[in-house]
Amino acid sequence: MFNAKIYITVNHLDDFNTTYMFRIGDILTLKKDHDNCYDDEAIAAYSKHKTKCGYVANSVGSVCRGTYSAGRVYDKIPEECGCIVRFISEDHLIAELAEERKEEDDV
Repeated sequence: MFNAKIYITVNHLDDFNTTYMFRIGDILTLKKDHDNCYDDEAIAAYSKHKTKCGYVANSVGSVCRGTYSAGRVYDKIPEECGCIVRFISEDHLIAELAEERKEEDDV
């Protein structure tokens, strides 16, 4: 586990019509999206049904205060890891990273 809790904002939920499907405590899978032509540090979020449901926020206007952006966690996580939904709003959710970070030597 992390020494301190790390929270992330997952947005673009409306793009995938998935806002309604989340519950507090749900586990999502995060995967680095190397094919994303808009963001070199894109991290996609997948539901328990293995359906893409959003992206980790990575711009000043989309990252909720107190959460990490995709750019801040990109080099700290493996290619795939889990997160736990902690808070839900109409257009985004806040999740806590649930997997161990990469060791500094691995980065």
